[in-house]
Amino acid sequence: MPAWRCLLPGGRWHFQHGPMDLIIEARGDSRAVALAHERAWLRFAGLLQELVDELPALRAPVGAGCALRGVVARRMWAACRPYRAGFITPMAAVAGAVAQEILAGYARDGIARAWVNNGGDIALHLAPGASASVGICSDIAALDAAQLRNGLLPDGQLRIRSAMPVRGVATSGWRGRSQSLGIADSVTVLARTAAEADAAATIVANAVDVPDERIGRMPAWQVRADSDLGALPVTVAVPALPAGQVRHALRQGLEKAQRLQSDGLLWWALLVCQRQWVATAAAPARSLHQPLHLHRSLP
Repeated sequence: MPAWRCLLPGGRWHFQHGPMDLIIEARGDSRAVALAHERAWLRFAGLLQELVDELPALRAPVGAGCALRGVVARRMWAACRPYRAGFITPMAAVAGAVAQEILAGYARDGIARAWVNNGGDIALHLAPGASASVGICSDIAALDAAQLRNGLLPDGQLRIRSAMPVRGVATSGWRGRSQSLGIADSVTVLARTAAEADAAATIVANAVDVPDERIGRMPAWQVRADSDLGALPVTVAVPALPAGQVRHALRQGLEKAQRLQSDGLLWWALLVCQRQWVATAAAPARSLHQPLHLHRSLP
């Protein structure tokens, strides 16, 4: 099927092509915004084929060198490169990298603020002095298309200001559309770019784990035939766990997030599992409002 688009209430656009499902909003001079929307559409229309052309390489583990050709493919590889000591493929950053590519058409004079939301992974453009509110959802499986289109997220919001070193937001977890090795309901990461946030959220979500034979896992290819994770066991079911086990799993993930934060690979992370949550230090406390209706996980 070809790419298609439709105008949503409030002047937002919905672009869709295969697995790419974008909600876009821009504010500023009306002519500049209209031109940016057209540029974004022209770039979007051919993007899926660019990625399909290199799909075998994009599904291969990240190595020491990059043989990919496309600008988005190479961005995916670069975002995942810091994690190549483990198992990761460029596909771990695909949603964020696509959002980032489409957003580039909005980073122009006359546009004060713009965002591209690709299934929950968000790229931001903020002119000096501008800010944007980003919704937080503790259970990404509870989201549906209508909520994403209308911005109805139940658990809270972050206010991201132009002075912050954050232009990307991503969420990962076992209950969403992506596959995970861990048991986090959601891991939300703020980072310099959407591609970097996407890769980091994947890594941190994988680390939120605890040994328990009741947790259901299956080889990734059995869950989804085209999975880039091959035979790795991905999480498919998590029973209600004792609070102590949940705390242990969250500590595992938090330690990973703190290391990535120290290495400059993420700015802030929020980890949620079974109504408990933890976050890295230096959280944007003044920017978090509508507090999470969850229990803070204690050491």
